[in-house]
Amino acid sequence: MAETKNNLPSWAPIAIAGVLILVVGMWIMGIYNGETIREQDVYGAWGNVEVQYQRRFDLIPNLVNVVKGVAGFEQETLTQLTALRSQWQTQTNVNDRINTANQFESTLSKLLVITENYPELKATQAFQDLMVQLEGTENRISTERTRYNAAVGEYNKYISLIPNSFFLGGNALKPFFESADGADVVPTVPTDFT
Repeated sequence: MAETKNNLPSWAPIAIAGVLILVVGMWIMGIYNGETIREQDVYGAWGNVEVQYQRRFDLIPNLVNVVKGVAGFEQETLTQLTALRSQWQTQTNVNDRINTANQFESTLSKLLVITENYPELKATQAFQDLMVQLEGTENRISTERTRYNAAVGEYNKYISLIPNSFFLGGNALKPFFESADGADVVPTVPTDFT
């Protein structure tokens, strides 16, 4: 067996290079697998947000029908809710859905403020039941949005950190779910519906 000057077998440098290539390859593969796992977490979290939004949107036809029974109720708000529900169901882009969800929340808030002026509506059992379901759904939406934003944060940090960014630099950051401008302002509605 041939030996080199430092008493290593002649095949040792090739074996060491092979091991280094294997280690570096596995390290790079780990980076890509880590990105894939985090990206799937983002998709899963967004799916959970969509499930809760769909639950909310499924409640809206019932809410609209109960509210329509009140004479003189503002029809424009009901029409807008129905239109936004349809818009949500036809969109596939996450950013578009986030925008529609924010518009929907604003319109729904306006509807709930308007209902305050109708004690006979608030007294009906159907309306009360819908409000309980809607409140529970809103809580679920809030929880799922928080989980989605956490998954997005993990993904965005992962692809932005060095050395991952060298290998994943072409990947786009995922959008956070942010409230719409003015979401912190209580909607104002007219008090005279005659």
